[in-house]
Amino acid sequence: MNIFVINSGSSSIKYKLFQMPSAQLLCSGVAERIGMDQAALTHKTYVNGIERSFSYKQDIPDYQVGLQKINQLLTDETIGVIKSLTEIQVVGHRIVHGGEKFSGSIRITPEVKQDLKLLFKLAPLHNPPGYRCIEVAEELFTNATQVAVFDTAFHQTMPPKAFRFAIPDSFYTDHNIRAYGFHGTSHKYVSEQAANYLGSKNLKLISMHLGNGCSITSINDGRSIDTSMGFGPLSGLVMGTRSGDLDPTVIFYLVETLGYDLQQVSDLLNKQSGLLGLTGFSDTRDITRALENGDANAKLAYDIYCYHIKKYIGSYMATLNALDAVIFTGGVGENNSLVREMVCSEMEYLGLELDTEKNNGQLNGISEINKQDARVKILVIPTNEELEIAKQCFALESE
Repeated sequence: MNIFVINSGSSSIKYKLFQMPSAQLLCSGVAERIGMDQAALTHKTYVNGIERSFSYKQDIPDYQVGLQKINQLLTDETIGVIKSLTEIQVVGHRIVHGGEKFSGSIRITPEVKQDLKLLFKLAPLHNPPGYRCIEVAEELFTNATQVAVFDTAFHQTMPPKAFRFAIPDSFYTDHNIRAYGFHGTSHKYVSEQAANYLGSKNLKLISMHLGNGCSITSINDGRSIDTSMGFGPLSGLVMGTRSGDLDPTVIFYLVETLGYDLQQVSDLLNKQSGLLGLTGFSDTRDITRALENGDANAKLAYDIYCYHIKKYIGSYMATLNALDAVIFTGGVGENNSLVREMVCSEMEYLGLELDTEKNNGQLNGISEINKQDARVKILVIPTNEELEIAKQCFALESE
């Protein structure tokens, strides 16, 4: 079964084509800066163990044009990996916010599309593009089943004591204001990889997805029981441009004393804060270079970033009452050895004992970087959200 996965962002389309159930990757790519100047499309094929990469500067005014150009590459006479779009049986769509309505992947019907529209207000930057990609995919892949996979679904197992806010009950019952959590597709994938690696499904895990967006999740026997992101993706850990947890009184002060309007506050906390606000850089690679040159702001940013992660690990150990392993994933979690070292330092009491040589060595696939006799495993697991989406689509179609 050929499953085409569409992972749409606020101005991009990531995609991968898998042959299931073998999980063979046929091609992948990304269309970036959709609707902006200097849009670009990068496409990779994987044939007979050989990877080939192609880059194009493209005029991509909208998601329809983007998907049309991607489909031309899929079936191109020279570099195409399929002869016709009819060879694709399922199209899987990553939808960021599923609200309380969707707790698992689902075939897309007219009724489901109506429900998705009602969720636009909960994720205005991500859900509308995802919906648009569904509409375009329905026109282009006429023989394929369309499936929605939700970032919030994995966290639907959280108990009310974790997802409810201590505000009047009507805000939850009438307006669905609660913690939903995000990065669920990634947390689900790496936690299952950890379970396979450790040979048990009955594990207590803490999964850290660290990239430009960051979240941490406590997982008990494969089920999310708490997570750092809440009603939206702003709360929790310090991120590339987002503040993470912040005393709400600061918002009142910004508006009432400093004269900010609500849009300015939103832009400040979502786009101008986090590592960017502390250093002028949102990428930890740039901050690392500044740190090596003795930049005091870079050192403070690393201290704050890792300190918040450590606090969450401690609190989530309390929710689990034990811990088998912590997982580092995402672009930063997988590639930044300094972050892993700082997070795990002075955590011996909680069972985290990092092997520095392993941490700084060449990592490949699932890597165990704890000391040999450590009570808690420290794992680095590359995430693969698109493969997780394909797996959920295949499972749904195989029922």
